[in-house]
Amino acid sequence: MSQDYVKKKYDPVVPGGINEWPVVALSRNRQEFVEEVATESIKRIKAQAPTREALIEEIETTVFREKLRIKRNPWAVDPEDDQAFLNTVKDRLLDISLSDNDAEKDERLDSILNDMVLRYSDEIAGNFKKSRYRMARSIVTFGFARLLNASRARGFWSIFSTQYTLQDKINITGEVDNLRLLAKKGTIVMVPTHFSNLDSILIGWVINVLGLPAFIYGAGLNLFNIKIISYFLNSLGAYKVDRRKKNMLYLETLKSYSSLAIQRGCHSLFFPGGTRSRSGKIESRLKLGLLSTAIEAQRVNYQKGKRDAREKIFVVPVTLNYNFVLEAPSLIKQYLRLQGQERYYVENDEYSTSYKITAFLLKFFTKGSDISVSIGKAMDVLGNYVDENGQSYDQKGRTIDTQEYFTADGRIISQNDQREVEYTRMLSERIVEEYLKINKVFASHLVAYTAFIILKKRFKKLDLYNLLRLPEEDLIIPYEEFKASFKSVLAKVHKMYGEGKLSVSPHLAGDTDGIIKHGLKNVGMYHAKRPLIRNRAGDITTQDLNVLFYYHNRLTGYNLEKYV
Repeated sequence: MSQDYVKKKYDPVVPGGINEWPVVALSRNRQEFVEEVATESIKRIKAQAPTREALIEEIETTVFREKLRIKRNPWAVDPEDDQAFLNTVKDRLLDISLSDNDAEKDERLDSILNDMVLRYSDEIAGNFKKSRYRMARSIVTFGFARLLNASRARGFWSIFSTQYTLQDKINITGEVDNLRLLAKKGTIVMVPTHFSNLDSILIGWVINVLGLPAFIYGAGLNLFNIKIISYFLNSLGAYKVDRRKKNMLYLETLKSYSSLAIQRGCHSLFFPGGTRSRSGKIESRLKLGLLSTAIEAQRVNYQKGKRDAREKIFVVPVTLNYNFVLEAPSLIKQYLRLQGQERYYVENDEYSTSYKITAFLLKFFTKGSDISVSIGKAMDVLGNYVDENGQSYDQKGRTIDTQEYFTADGRIISQNDQREVEYTRMLSERIVEEYLKINKVFASHLVAYTAFIILKKRFKKLDLYNLLRLPEEDLIIPYEEFKASFKSVLAKVHKMYGEGKLSVSPHLAGDTDGIIKHGLKNVGMYHAKRPLIRNRAGDITTQDLNVLFYYHNRLTGYNLEKYV
């Protein structure tokens, strides 16, 4: 089980300092690495489109989709010359069709492909700078701590106090010591859950406070629309992932970037859910693209004869646990629109400006709500647990040599795409299992879950969309009825905690009324319309059933419904 939270000062894992970090070496030779990524990507693309005709068709498809993206979903962060570049590519393709010389056609086609992939590679590549990293780290640590002291210790002068730190606000629990040990022995691929645009900054702070070297990030390109977040992400070594781009050229370039960086020993972080959880649920199905690059990098390292622990890759699941998510109202609307299509109407309500993000941070630090970051057990790229020395063990506790999983005829390490697809699927399932185990149940999650299930059972003939349209007078739950159900679910949660099936917040201890009070105070505390409150009569009700549904979803997957 996860270790109890202890506020602690961690020494740097790499004693030589920032100059010894792999990400620094990568950024120092950024242009060389961008070109290496482009070269590797072109090899991948040509393997999938081996003929001239297939490659032309792939490029034409890319141009069409990119023009559609620019027209339908432009972002401020997009290059200003996108349209002009695509028009040039279209003209160059036309020139190829007019040529009668095959050698000339191939040369021109290679030139177009190189230009497109090099452009993608440069867009994706991070831009880590030591000086900006130190500054960003200082701003986060100093600025947020000042806000925290101002809110916890009243009075103007408290802003200069050092009584409270971010570790009083953000509790880091779980396999911390094991993570630090493994970061010295091999390459870490950290895979957190994803609920908020603040996740990237939060996990960056966690990496820093644990004394780990900077990780390369796979951060959504949309975050770079928001100036304050863009500054921190650029400073912390993020590489950009554009989820709008679904064409093969871009996806292969993205995978090449991730794989080559991991092969170079850069600790890596990406959100395997692909995007923020729209429903509020813990991710149950992961995107396999970037995840597969960890497996590929491990195989390539073995092919290069790198067998010692420093070349082994360790996958570490992490769950981020919030009492409230800034974007919850707009995220759940997007989810309901996607699931219900014409049955649900959505308004545009996204937090997408620096002002709104700053306002949220101010609001967050003047509230008493905490965040918990749970570090899971490290695994190899096949999903087997590893010990502090990096040795892998199967489910029966027997030692495993992971290199054997990449060999043919017991001798030759080989590339087998079908095999690695299956390994990626296996790894994704193990990550999801670990998410459920290390997910920390807050009182706020539990009150939301209990209330929504009571209403769902009360109106069991209604589908979800009709349930969400219920009038206010039907949304009142007598307190004693609520308390009885809550107590039953709470008992089951504690039993599951004892069995190692989930983790729990310290606030789930004590008398039931006190736990309920704490949960009601914290659930969705930032939102103008609270998902759960007690009315004047003392009964439980909601001001926003959609958002209540969102917070309830955090505990789906544990089969708790029958205990309500």
